[in-house]
Amino acid sequence: MSSKLKILVPVKRVIDYAIKPRINKTQTGVQKTGVKFSINPFCDIAVEEAVRIREANKGAVESIHAVSIGPTKAQDVLRTSLAKGVDSSTLIDVGDAEVEPLVVAKLLRKIVERQQSNLIILGKQAIDDDSNQTGQMLAGLLGWPQATNASKVVVQGDVVTVTREVDGGAETISAQLPLIITTDLRLNEPRYATLPNMMKAKKKPLEKLTAADLEVEIQNRLEILKVEEPAARSAGVKVANVDELIAKLQAAKAL
Repeated sequence: MSSKLKILVPVKRVIDYAIKPRINKTQTGVQKTGVKFSINPFCDIAVEEAVRIREANKGAVESIHAVSIGPTKAQDVLRTSLAKGVDSSTLIDVGDAEVEPLVVAKLLRKIVERQQSNLIILGKQAIDDDSNQTGQMLAGLLGWPQATNASKVVVQGDVVTVTREVDGGAETISAQLPLIITTDLRLNEPRYATLPNMMKAKKKPLEKLTAADLEVEIQNRLEILKVEEPAARSAGVKVANVDELIAKLQAAKAL
């Protein structure tokens, strides 16, 4: 007998993907004042997939819960998720603290226990730190199977089949619930949150917690020494023929 799906979708608030980040004056990170923030694109894909699973499996999904770890302003990405079809949400307010993937995974494990989730769908990485670690660490903490870089997800009762991108092609795997899936860009195209649905989202539950409420200590193991812009690339040159191209490559010791 198949279990009801209780889906958890972690979402992160990041600088909008269309904005070019700038290094701050102290060279300790990127400038965050006065820039637009939005939901991490991979997290948006995860939200869309959770909603699509419910639409494709009528009556199989009991709930979809979104959780975000960040400042108070991260409520906006949760409201966007609620407007797209998520049922309820939790904000773990950590203020302006930079939270590393292992701490994120520990906080998410607590939410999994509170929500009794059996399917977790999250973006494979966030576009700010590009760690691509949280899903794998959470799977390790929970002792659950995982399917990373998913480009297709099919749910049939307690069995989930995932097609994932690997070097040189695609790999199809299946696992029984509970399961963790991390999403790739080609999994789906997220829907827009309409204004009427944004208004309805204001009435949906948004729980607010702190790391202390979940008995998790925010402890970072990495120290950022300096952040710099990449070196400017020199201008290219045109060559008249293949022989000249080879000569220049040899002179540059690229061949």
